[in-house]
Amino acid sequence: MGRRLPHIALTVLFAAGMLPARAFAQIDFTGEWSLRLHEDRLHRRDPPGPEVGDYTGLPINEAARRKAESWDASVLSLPERQVIPSSAMYGNRGGANLRISKIVEPATQRVIAFELFRSPGGSSASRVIWMDGRPQPPEYAAHTFQGFSTGTWEGDMLTVETTHVKMAFIQRNGVPHSDNATMTEHFVRHGDVLTVISIVFDPAYLEEPLIRSSNWVLDLEQQLQPFPLEIVDEIAGRPEGYVPHYLPGQNTQLKEFAERYGLPPEATKGGAATTYPEYQLRLEQLTNKPAASSAGAPRE
Repeated sequence: MGRRLPHIALTVLFAAGMLPARAFAQIDFTGEWSLRLHEDRLHRRDPPGPEVGDYTGLPINEAARRKAESWDASVLSLPERQVIPSSAMYGNRGGANLRISKIVEPATQRVIAFELFRSPGGSSASRVIWMDGRPQPPEYAAHTFQGFSTGTWEGDMLTVETTHVKMAFIQRNGVPHSDNATMTEHFVRHGDVLTVISIVFDPAYLEEPLIRSSNWVLDLEQQLQPFPLEIVDEIAGRPEGYVPHYLPGQNTQLKEFAERYGLPPEATKGGAATTYPEYQLRLEQLTNKPAASSAGAPRE
């Protein structure tokens, strides 16, 4: 009987609210996470990354397309751009492993934020997701590449809202997002697999929200290293202040992707319509070939 009293006493204390109860709706996302390229591998990591002129799968508008067509990859060699991290809108899509850590209040050990660190691959950056209910900054507040992120729990899923991000790219061949873009993310963990679904909204450059998913696997042996921040003169002889770019109609590489794969140029330029299965009917019109279909296909 004496051994049962402590258990009875604890039950009474929990019922009375005198002892803190575990937050059963929350999942632990902290740890070392190793990237898995289960989606858009050629657009994300394999060298040399997405090809110039390949905007497939992106619901971009004409303004985004014009800006992407003026992009010159050598702009990344400029000293002021060599150590710029990927923005929050693209960070999870790059070829980087991930570390998630808790930031706690020292006195109470209450979790006030999660810190996300990505490395390697030139995208090293520390991003903070605030969990303490603080409001978004005012509209005129400064924008940064990681923006301002706040998180809330929806059952076992962590939903994150991000604003105040600097203009950067959403794909590594010059396709931009504006500084008016916002993002909603859903962090979901199933065992040792972490999935992040991101939804980017951009009134300046997107016809529709851009939805993508990224995956990692828990890796107990992973040890991330800071990306070396070294600025060098990569291309000598440039005039002072020169910014590599293409004027409209000057980028001769834009058609190479379509020609290599035998695609109509229209199909490679992105846009909301090209992201839907029904676009196969348009491809049939452009190529005079029947749209590919598995229905009725002969079996061996």
